[in-house]
Amino acid sequence: MRELEERFADCLVVIGVHSAKFTAESVFANLRQAVLRYDIRHPVLNDAGSIVWQEYAVSAWPTTVVIDPAGRVVGEHVGEFEAGQMAAIVQEIADEYDRQGKLDRTPVAWPLEKEREPARPLSFPGKVLADARSRRLLIADTAHHRILIATLDGGLIAVAGSGSPGLRDGDFTTASFHSPQGIALDGEVLYVADTGNHCIRRVDLQARQVERLAGTGEQARLARRGGPALQTALSSPWDIALRNGTLVIAMAGTHQLWELDLAVGEARRTVGTGREALHDDTLQRSALAQPSGLAVANGLIYFADSESSAIRVANLQADRVETLIGEGLFEFGDRDGQGRTVRLQHPLGIAFHDHSLYVADTYNNKIKHIDPARRTTETFAGTGEADHQDGPGDEARFWEPGGLSIANGRLYVADTNNHAIRVVDLDTREVQTLSVGEA
Repeated sequence: MRELEERFADCLVVIGVHSAKFTAESVFANLRQAVLRYDIRHPVLNDAGSIVWQEYAVSAWPTTVVIDPAGRVVGEHVGEFEAGQMAAIVQEIADEYDRQGKLDRTPVAWPLEKEREPARPLSFPGKVLADARSRRLLIADTAHHRILIATLDGGLIAVAGSGSPGLRDGDFTTASFHSPQGIALDGEVLYVADTGNHCIRRVDLQARQVERLAGTGEQARLARRGGPALQTALSSPWDIALRNGTLVIAMAGTHQLWELDLAVGEARRTVGTGREALHDDTLQRSALAQPSGLAVANGLIYFADSESSAIRVANLQADRVETLIGEGLFEFGDRDGQGRTVRLQHPLGIAFHDHSLYVADTYNNKIKHIDPARRTTETFAGTGEADHQDGPGDEARFWEPGGLSIANGRLYVADTNNHAIRVVDLDTREVQTLSVGEA
């Protein structure tokens, strides 16, 4: 859509209609944060009651409706599309109304929400990695398009990335990322899920160099099986984790888990057909729904399946995917308990520690604790109210936390909409905000 807006700036007006699936998505303040996070540059209507959805007889996300200069609907497309395909349609309509002298080519300028925002050390951090061995904290400073390397106390060591979105290899000052998310550390090598570029990047922390490791830079439109890493298109890799010489990838865009063999440079699908659903089965026959968070432990791959509001586990040895918490694509809420009664709302982050799972229950603005053996869930920190407040866990407030990591008895939280890293003491549940040094 961005490509179309730039190409047809003098004749195409884009209006986003936000018809929410999740309850939290219909809240105006949350929607505004999403507009800022994704740098949306056109007006967005909050269709909280799905009135526009019904008037246009929409049946699926996303749906694009094309309206001509006379105000008539001349086309509709359900699903994603290539910019070139839609560009041909826009050009045809523009040419026809140009011939009729009825096309107003005066560019329309919209005041942008981001122009009202102050500068911040962090901007919508998506994921965080705390490493006790090296005493380092790695932060995906997502909307600043860079990676911060700091001490566990927040002291800044280095910044990887120019801060401008792009796909460029090189040293820390010239290399560029686009909306990075998941990160994984192996000694002095940092792997990055460069989500907006649909790539995996390799960051040499000693040499301070960045290189593309997998992905072509173009988004895969189909759920492919894989191939040579640098020649295989990926789709919105959202999180990564190391496992026995491979890099596990939560491929949110194609609803799958992939693995990147670091020794031979091969990327391959390991879990999921590519169909968006919550369906347990063998690895190849199971169906996932936008996996966005990973935790590898005891030979198992735990993952936050965000669109199904589920926590699931893949056992590669047993060739099986199993759901621990969750019921389906439209079963969500905020309910602690055991088994099938538990409800989450669009969780994005997950961490494993001492036989337990900690989950960033993103749209509920909480951190949840899950016992995977008993399948019980309890609120660990957060009142549920979207805000920024430190203190005891049952009084603290988060705003759409997206990433978790544990080191030295402390849970580090990428508190995305608060543009902050929060730290929760695992014993006392006391929540504090970490001061991250200015870059």
